[in-house]
Amino acid sequence: MHILISPGEYLLGPVGSRFINVSDRFHRLLTYLQLTPSQRDGGFTKYKSVIACLNAGYRGTSSPTDHARLVGSWGKNTAIRPPRDVDLLFELPWDVYSRFNKRTGNKQTQLLQEVKSLLLKTFPRTDVRGDGQVVCVPFQSYAVEVVPAFRLPAGDYRICDTKEGGRYKTTDSDAEIHHLDASDRASNGNTRDLIRMMKRWQAFCGVPLKSFWIELLAVEFLSTWDYRGKSTVYYDWMVRDFFGYLLRRAFFVMWVPGTIEIVSIGDSWRSRAQTAHDRAVKACEYENNMCPYLAGGEWQKIFDSDIPVG
Repeated sequence: MHILISPGEYLLGPVGSRFINVSDRFHRLLTYLQLTPSQRDGGFTKYKSVIACLNAGYRGTSSPTDHARLVGSWGKNTAIRPPRDVDLLFELPWDVYSRFNKRTGNKQTQLLQEVKSLLLKTFPRTDVRGDGQVVCVPFQSYAVEVVPAFRLPAGDYRICDTKEGGRYKTTDSDAEIHHLDASDRASNGNTRDLIRMMKRWQAFCGVPLKSFWIELLAVEFLSTWDYRGKSTVYYDWMVRDFFGYLLRRAFFVMWVPGTIEIVSIGDSWRSRAQTAHDRAVKACEYENNMCPYLAGGEWQKIFDSDIPVG
């Protein structure tokens, strides 16, 4: 009996059973990681209430959508549950930039404090704080993080960085999305799936690896992985091989899409990646030997009970 898993992939007998189990296991993990409708609606409600407040203060309108966009995991469609912060970029008028540019001292801190003061008028019971590049409005369930920004002619943005006396830096959220989209197309949708799974590992195992770094690493890894266009029957190998790739990337330096900024990922995450790789290798061996429950036990050490045992 032959089983068609995806175009060109026919599986036979026990081998087919093995791959069906792997495919089902990771499909169920990814299904569980999806935001629920109520979580998604709650995030958009919070997002819109913050935008309406900012538009009223800076634009004289009550629009809950204008001059703003989702960025971060919500904007890139890589969010998982339980929900994390909702990141939004709010476009300020250029006269605000000119007004603050005439000041002395840390102009970026002063700008974030003004945005904070405006938000406090609408959300007086929230602990609004300005930090680095964002103003955070922590609601009861999760926070909305606002990045005040000035749109540049090329479509990228100038944002605040309060560190080292204050400065402006350039960010290009469209370039970041296009970077992910191109990889997702080339990998049969595997890029975002890999990112979501690695974010679950990051959260469950307390891995000091930023989500944005995970995105860049996933794209880099899949650009050279031999099975990048395959279906979910290869996801056990994808997870295992990503951890192996990650172990070779201590102090790796990466370019931020659309900018000249580079980031170094250090190696504080390495011991946890080594442990995860060892467990993934063992899980793959159990999968190959048709021991699904033993494999599931190893996967749960990486992803918690979000992934089924059998």
